[in-house]
Amino acid sequence: MEILKVSAQSQPKAVAGALAAVLREKITAEVQAVGAGAVNQAVKAIAITRGFVAPNGIDLVVIPAFSEISIEGEERTAIKFIVESR
Repeated sequence: MEILKVSAQSQPKAVAGALAAVLREKITAEVQAVGAGAVNQAVKAIAITRGFVAPNGIDLVVIPAFSEISIEGEERTAIKFIVESR
């Protein structure tokens, strides 16, 4: 599964373009974000992605979950969004 990492400085439209490209090739992708700003950008990117793929008859299903990740040797809790195209 392709993992797209989003930060608070990520441009939602750029992330949406990358996510749409992954979903056109594969059925499932994962968007990972740590922190409130990053989660905000990730949610905006997913909404924009839906606008990109909906005209092609593709609908999105999003499953939110928690994930433990290591950043510079420190354990952090991330929000991951498993995005599936239908």
